[in-house]
Amino acid sequence: MCALQWFKNTALATALLSVSSLSLAQQTDANVEAFIQEQVEQHQLDEQQVRRWLAQAEKNEQVLEAIQRPWEAKPWYQYYPIFLTDKRLNAGLSFWQQHQQTLQRAEQEFGVPAQIIVAIIGIETFYGSYLGKYPVLDSLYTLAFHYPPRAKFFRSELSEYLRLAKAEQWPVKEQLGSYAGAMGLGQFISSSYRHYAVDFDNDGKRNIISNPVDAIGSVANYFARHRWQAGEPIAHKPNQQQDWAAVASSGMKPDTTVAELRKAGLEIDASYDGEQAVKVLQFETEDGYEYWLGFDNFYAITRYNHSPLYAMVAYQLSEQLRQQHRKD
Repeated sequence: MCALQWFKNTALATALLSVSSLSLAQQTDANVEAFIQEQVEQHQLDEQQVRRWLAQAEKNEQVLEAIQRPWEAKPWYQYYPIFLTDKRLNAGLSFWQQHQQTLQRAEQEFGVPAQIIVAIIGIETFYGSYLGKYPVLDSLYTLAFHYPPRAKFFRSELSEYLRLAKAEQWPVKEQLGSYAGAMGLGQFISSSYRHYAVDFDNDGKRNIISNPVDAIGSVANYFARHRWQAGEPIAHKPNQQQDWAAVASSGMKPDTTVAELRKAGLEIDASYDGEQAVKVLQFETEDGYEYWLGFDNFYAITRYNHSPLYAMVAYQLSEQLRQQHRKD
């Protein structure tokens, strides 16, 4: 290729890239503008206030990297050791002891066992020791306008966050959270904060960021609102020497009953009622798979984080906490 032709080709490629980049920037600007008008028309926010808020938002490349490698993408045998540690168990027992009365009150009021609440807060933030490093505004702005696969969801969450910041009178840039914009001891996304956070200490504020009493009540309320069934089972590991692979299926919602599984020739502990809805779950081990039965309460945990891995590690940590707390 002659030098002139190389120059022409390079110049053309540069020009096309410039046009492409400009087009993308213009599309982003258009999406932001549409978002602003939506906040004004649908949610009655002040237009100039929304513009001032968004002017503070910055695109964060680390957020885009983090959302593409979630822990829940790992196989079970690599996932659970992250959370099921002696250090987390001991911290959970200390948290339980410190907030014993609050946890008892939450269990009585909402029907959610103390060990489940303690396990969730332990998994999410290690009992408040790690609340996240990303400005929530930046995380939601980045994912709303620079991550097309989930742009619709995160634009909705950005809208929820702006309304939440207004209601709680937060400086919009100062709140920190996860790469996905989750906040506080229980890591609530903005819509969950607005709809499920409660003022459990009756001080006139819903503060799940730094108030463990409100956080405990809010986690319990979240599960209660997602149909937690007090006193009902969560999960059960059946005899593995049966053909569970034949009845396991994808998804998380119970899609059969204990009676139907027994009818198929599978043995299940007699303590489980035949009418109980159940899901046969498969978890990858280093040597193959292990199988569990997930009941309606297991499904309720997946409403907190839409992953059977998360729900299983929450269940197993809660059982460790319950057993050790009884000994203490």
